[in-house]
Amino acid sequence: MNAPVFKDLLVVELASVLAGPSVGQFFAELGATVIKVENAATRGDVTRTWKLSTEEAATDVSAYFAAANWGKHAVALDITQPAALAALHELVAKADVVLASYKPGDAEKLRVDYHTLSQLNPPLIYAHITGYGTHDSRAGYDAVVQAESGFMYMNGEHAGPPTKMPVALVDILAAHQLKEAILTALYQRTHSGKGQYVTVSLLEAAVSALANQATNYLVAGHNPQRMGSAHPNIVPYGSVFTDKNGQPLVLAIGDDRQFKRLCDVLGAPALATDAGYATNKARVQHRDAVNQELARYIEQQDREALLQALHQQHVPAGAVNSVAEVFSLPQAREMMLLHPDAKPGVRQVAFKGTGIAGNAAITPPPAYAQDNAHVLEHLAGLPADEAAALAPNDSAGG
Repeated sequence: MNAPVFKDLLVVELASVLAGPSVGQFFAELGATVIKVENAATRGDVTRTWKLSTEEAATDVSAYFAAANWGKHAVALDITQPAALAALHELVAKADVVLASYKPGDAEKLRVDYHTLSQLNPPLIYAHITGYGTHDSRAGYDAVVQAESGFMYMNGEHAGPPTKMPVALVDILAAHQLKEAILTALYQRTHSGKGQYVTVSLLEAAVSALANQATNYLVAGHNPQRMGSAHPNIVPYGSVFTDKNGQPLVLAIGDDRQFKRLCDVLGAPALATDAGYATNKARVQHRDAVNQELARYIEQQDREALLQALHQQHVPAGAVNSVAEVFSLPQAREMMLLHPDAKPGVRQVAFKGTGIAGNAAITPPPAYAQDNAHVLEHLAGLPADEAAALAPNDSAGG
């Protein structure tokens, strides 16, 4: 059996909320030792307190925190205190990667910036997420960046208001960008032996993900508008229809052959030969008429029988699932992180490879400061009494 791909990697996470921590969990899932260093002055990552009304008050592992913190060791330090900063520096001196999400200038004030830490550890890769880049001191918040980057403007129904995505989309996009930067830097280090500073901003990650909507503007001069779930370039693609029982489904017809097969399955072959519908260009021009015709046929169908027939004909279509329904899918169940002492989580690593092994024994999200003594003694190399002295006042650590 292959060993986890990053079993010898030490990652120190000086990041909170979602973007940076999800990068930390990514490396933990692939076998790295990931030390989550939380601010003892504020009792740690703020997402420990971001709870649904149905969650237990006593636990400091919220559902939100559990989204990005599996497989880590938790340490709480107030690095404004010299002894705590010295302990962190000892830990960083042994690290391969540091993850940071400080506003520009804050890391320098705290003496945990790349220049300071690379003096202790020249091969260090320092990965930094900012809101707007290293020369803009604004803090980055996902909802604000969704608004500023065009996503909210485009998202929602035509006559409705701009709408935020129901997940922290920009945080997730920035996390993927930072993973790519770190993996690139690790590859370069195998040849050069040198560390480096890599950074991504939430705004830049969002702009890079505008994809075809960006080029609809840059190339074609079209400023994208809200269209619900419809697609500006393809019809029918993304539009939601309902069956005879009111069950929703979505079509993703990418070419004219697929449209013909759709019409055949619906018992309406003449639609595919109608000059107004036969080509994607014509369907884009007659969007409303196409969708009205399809809706008339689909509302006579049973969703499951229709989807089965469409799948058999290789016509892209699917049910509109709730999140509860998603986790009945076999592919989604394979993505679940399971541990007998914790409620399930979700993997950050979604790819598979014949020579890539992950951490089969990944641990649940850690309680606040639960690993202080172990990490500070065994990884930072502090004497037991010094490690004990750095335990938060409201936690025994270890």
